[in-house]
Amino acid sequence: MEQQNSFNSQQQSTGFMKQPPEMVSVKDSLYLTDMLAWNLNAVKKAHFFATQCKDPQIIDALNRCGLMHQRHYDTILKHLNPDQNQSQQQYQ
Repeated sequence: MEQQNSFNSQQQSTGFMKQPPEMVSVKDSLYLTDMLAWNLNAVKKAHFFATQCKDPQIIDALNRCGLMHQRHYDTILKHLNPDQNQSQQQYQ
C-alpha cells in the first residue's frame, strides 16, 4: 500500500512516470497498437502521395513526413522490445 501511495505521489508531482509500470493494461495495449497503426498508415500515405506529386518541394515535404512517422514507429517498437534491441546490437 505504501508503495502504491509513493508511486501516485511521484506521478502527481512530476506529471509523468519516471519508470513504466510492471504490467501494461489492456487499454494501454490497445492504445499502443493504435499508435503503431496510425504511424504506419501515415508512412504509407506519405509515400503514396509523394509518388503522385510532380512538385519537388511537395515530394520532399511528404518524404520528410513519412520518415518522421517511420522514426516514431521504430521508437515505439524499441520501447516495446528493449531486450530484443540489445541482443540485435550485440550481433552487429
